[in-house]
Amino acid sequence: MKLFSSATSPFVRKVTTLIHEVGLTGIDFLPVGGTPVDPGTMPVDQNPLGKIPCLLPDDGPALYDSRVICRYLDSLAGAGLYPAAPRLWDTLVVEATADGIMEAAVLMVYETRVRPEDRRHQAWVEGQWAKVARALDALESRWIDHLAGPLDMGQIAVGCALGYLDFRHEARGWRAGHPKLTAWEQGFAARTAMQATAPVA
Repeated sequence: MKLFSSATSPFVRKVTTLIHEVGLTGIDFLPVGGTPVDPGTMPVDQNPLGKIPCLLPDDGPALYDSRVICRYLDSLAGAGLYPAAPRLWDTLVVEATADGIMEAAVLMVYETRVRPEDRRHQAWVEGQWAKVARALDALESRWIDHLAGPLDMGQIAVGCALGYLDFRHEARGWRAGHPKLTAWEQGFAARTAMQATAPVA
C-alpha cells in the first residue's frame, strides 16, 4: 500500500498513529505538499479533492478522508479501534469533534499563509477559533469519561487535534479552562505512537 502524506498534517497523523498503534507494516509513505490555491504535488489524480491523506490499497480504488482510511486500516488489522455499538456512536462523535478542531485550525493557518495580507479576514479567523473553543469545551464537559476508556479512534483523533493546536496555535493557550482535557492529553501524548508521529516544522 501507498500513503500520500505530510509530516505536518494532523489528518495524516491520525492515520500514522493508528498504523503505529496496531503494528501495520508494508505501507510506503509518499510525501506531498500543496495548498487550496496551488495543488503542488498533491494526489489530485487519486483524490479529486486534492487532499491528504490518500491511501492506495494493493487492490481497488484510492481511499481518501482520514476517517475512511482509518476505518479501512482498522478493519484490515482487526484492531477494534471502532468498537461495537452503542460505544461506536460515541467514538464516531468524538472523532468528528476532533476532526472539526483540526479542520478549523488548518483553515486558520491557510488564512495567514495563503491569503495576501491585505485580504485577510480576522473576524473569519476568530470564527474558526470559536469552533475550536466550543469543541474543547464539549470534550472537557461531555467526553472526558469516554477519553478515559479503552483506546479507540476517537481518542487518537483528539490526541492529534490537540497536538496540532500546540504545533500551530500554541499562543492561543487551549489548555486554559480545560484542566481535565489537559491532564488527559499529557498522558496520551506520552504514548509511543504519539511520540513517533509528532509533527516537525
